[in-house]
Amino acid sequence: MADNAAGGEDEILLSTRIFDVVRRHYQAADGSRHQRAVVEHPGAVTILPLLDAEHVCLIENFRIAVRQTLIELPAGTLEPGEDPLNTARRELTEETGYRAGTIQRLTEFYLSPGILNERMHLYLATELSPGDKQLEAGEQIENLVVPFSTALSWIDDGRIQDAKTIVGLLYYSSRQRAEGRGQ
Repeated sequence: MADNAAGGEDEILLSTRIFDVVRRHYQAADGSRHQRAVVEHPGAVTILPLLDAEHVCLIENFRIAVRQTLIELPAGTLEPGEDPLNTARRELTEETGYRAGTIQRLTEFYLSPGILNERMHLYLATELSPGDKQLEAGEQIENLVVPFSTALSWIDDGRIQDAKTIVGLLYYSSRQRAEGRGQ
């Protein structure tokens, strides 16, 4: 057990290669004691790869948790001690084969802070050059290059259901509108 910032002790219920499930004990403002099971995750990156001003490279990725292939932005988990920028470069190449001439941090956000402490780092990748993918064993990923406007319409019609992808596409679209470049 380890003390947590909320003044209680954590109990590890399950430890995996990527995350831990922890029972967190805490004291509320009224003095009452509570406990919750939470998932502790090292953090991850997601990358918005723009081939040009009009085209984005999404991926079709089979996700066993939901038993379906989702349309997503490429993403991956931070390795211990790895800088998120390096993770973004590595994951872009592994999942799409593309290498970025320029990669820029856009924002960070939590995916589901009610149960999960995973912090997602969003990067924009441009000046892309193609190459070979380096998929991990068991990954089923295909590139899907589409007009950016099509990707946005897939959010509206429900074809894109992945939260990090929705955040990434809408964040970038909003930023482009704010800068007067539209999308």
